[in-house]
Amino acid sequence: MEELRQKYLTAIADAADEAALEQIRITALGKKGEVSLKMRELGRMSPEERKIAGPALNALKNELNAALAAKKAALADAALDARLRAEWLDVTLPARPRRQGTVHPISQVTEEVIAIFAEMGFAVAEGPQIETDWYNFDALNIPPHHPARQEFDTFYMHREEGDERPPHVLRTHTSPVQIRAMEQQGAPIRIIAPGRVYRSDYDQTHTPMFHQVEGLAIDKGISMANLKWVLEEFCRAFFEVEEVELRFRASHFPFTEPSAEVDLRCSWQDGQLKVGEGDDWMEILGSGMVHPKVLAAAGVDPAEWQGFAFGIGIDRLAMLKYGIPDLRAFFDSDLRWLSHYGFAALDVPTMRAGLSR
Repeated sequence: MEELRQKYLTAIADAADEAALEQIRITALGKKGEVSLKMRELGRMSPEERKIAGPALNALKNELNAALAAKKAALADAALDARLRAEWLDVTLPARPRRQGTVHPISQVTEEVIAIFAEMGFAVAEGPQIETDWYNFDALNIPPHHPARQEFDTFYMHREEGDERPPHVLRTHTSPVQIRAMEQQGAPIRIIAPGRVYRSDYDQTHTPMFHQVEGLAIDKGISMANLKWVLEEFCRAFFEVEEVELRFRASHFPFTEPSAEVDLRCSWQDGQLKVGEGDDWMEILGSGMVHPKVLAAAGVDPAEWQGFAFGIGIDRLAMLKYGIPDLRAFFDSDLRWLSHYGFAALDVPTMRAGLSR
């Protein structure tokens, strides 16, 4: 056994690769290996001889297995070292600037809007993009004959013939999120609901899918004055100007009463927008006091609570602030456009450090 031990330990130490090592293992410990054959001889020994030879053979087998495992690990480490030397790469080199990704203007403006309203105490609420007809229209006091419910304006999900279940639509606004939030949280509540919305339209200023953020504040004693202050503070912070002037024009939306479209005083000089000055007015959003029927549909008592709501197009805000002329470019995936209008990944907008740097 001592001769076997020295023989195989020497062979294991001299093995040049894993294939040679595997051959040594088979010769020594395989079914017909020398050590395995010695183990079979134990049955023909007397009990006294077996007491001596058995432990010695087990010790030899364990020692060879340990030596094989150690050699195999050493060969693997040596192979890895050789590969690393052959495929060496200095990972301390800086990344190539042209390969750095950028944040899409829509994502950047969304974060800017969230940062502003978060400072005013608004939480962010989200909801499904495929909505029921009830959440998208009925709960928002939009009557069955309203043009927005026609197929030329709204994307309806396919239904099998004879299916009597309420239809589903790709949401046309994020207002259904307001209903769901009031159902879950009740009143008082103060939220914004950013997200994708869908309408059947496509030109320079409209796309079938676009982005919108809607705001909702429900409490006791809320009035249009609160709405005006919130919108003024938002415009002042978003456009990063000291003074803004808003003009409220009476309008009609089924889900608010009274309703108002909001214009922003501005001027256009050499194709550049300047906010808060000039003689021009630009429509930027729709707003109003939440209709009592909408509150009731969401399980909120309109005799006790009231509030305001507003909706702003995120894509339009991005176009105005960053001088982007065509809405369709947002969805073209043109890398040249993205590298020009994109934002650095670490340029996270905050109210304290600044929205756009």
